[in-house]
Amino acid sequence: MLNRTALEALTQRPLPFLASAWPWRCAAYLLVSVVPGAAAGLTAAAVAATAAASTLAAAVAGVIVLALSIPPVAWFERRRLRLVDPVPVPEAPDRRRREAGLAVMTVLVMWWIDLVMLAFTLGGPMLLILSPVVQPEVAPLVGGVALVAGVLLLPVAAYTVTAWGGARGAMVRAMLAPQGSELNEVLRSRARLVDAFEMERRRIERDLHDGAQQRLVSLSMSLGLARLDLPDGSPAGRLVEKVHEEAKQALAELRELIRGVHSQVLTDRGLAAAVRDVAGRSPVPIDVDIEPAGRLPAPVEVTAYYVVSEALANLAKHSQATRGAVTGRVQRGTLVVEVRDDGVGGADPARGTGLTGLADRLAVVGGRLSLSSPAGGPTLVRVEIPCA
Repeated sequence: MLNRTALEALTQRPLPFLASAWPWRCAAYLLVSVVPGAAAGLTAAAVAATAAASTLAAAVAGVIVLALSIPPVAWFERRRLRLVDPVPVPEAPDRRRREAGLAVMTVLVMWWIDLVMLAFTLGGPMLLILSPVVQPEVAPLVGGVALVAGVLLLPVAAYTVTAWGGARGAMVRAMLAPQGSELNEVLRSRARLVDAFEMERRRIERDLHDGAQQRLVSLSMSLGLARLDLPDGSPAGRLVEKVHEEAKQALAELRELIRGVHSQVLTDRGLAAAVRDVAGRSPVPIDVDIEPAGRLPAPVEVTAYYVVSEALANLAKHSQATRGAVTGRVQRGTLVVEVRDDGVGGADPARGTGLTGLADRLAVVGGRLSLSSPAGGPTLVRVEIPCA
């Protein structure tokens, strides 16, 4: 899975999740709530210091200290959000009002909930683990059982801390990010860019097909005819034959390039035929089983095709697999495509395999990309694209 937030990390398998940095990042995210807690303490101290004079003076002092703490707390909340949600937060036209509301809620309520959650979640397992040390009078058997129980509870604590940290981060993002037409316009403009890019790919494909390819075909035919008019074994004949072979090789490479720019098979015959075409050119044997009910919307077919093409390219280059498989089904209005292999696994989107770009492309059509590739294999790439 391409995990961008703590909540997405929870969908990983247990071992990869527990070995990742997400539980630690979420624990740090909750622990630094001591900073807004300090602002709450200053507010309480100001109220207590003036309470002897009058209730009104105490209220005024509390409001003043709270108002002064709002800008630094808002800045701090926006910065620490990166621990659980590194995706940049878009600017809102009413940013100051949103940040002020978040800061007030954090100072008055959320900081102590974060710390209490962290204390109860991690404090219990740690006390059990340290029970032989903090309670030396306890029987060794009881201490050993408590130690084992504490160790077994640590993975549960990791999930709990990550869940709360991720939910807390999602709430902060919802308060800071614009939820209106501007965000929708960003999504629409990104979709328009993808459509424009696809149209440009088709234009390049047509230009290559109707221009350079036709010239190479004509050149190859002329060289073949010229070779027939020259004596066998003559220097000129051998030279023309060599140039003829070079022209045929260039023509074959150009046709392969055209197929990479845009698949005419996809346009004419649909996703299943296009996937069988690209699988047939793979150096690794690929089993294809795709059964979409008729033609799917063009953006769905194009996106799924390029995901499969990239996955098969990675399979051939990096997986050391002996066989692969592509399956596709439409389930409850969603196209589900899976590419799997029997290779060595260990695929990592951070190493430049192109999966991050595919995930961005899928986001435009509301799709989702999942990756399972443990060390030793197998690797599974799963794509879900709404057909509506």
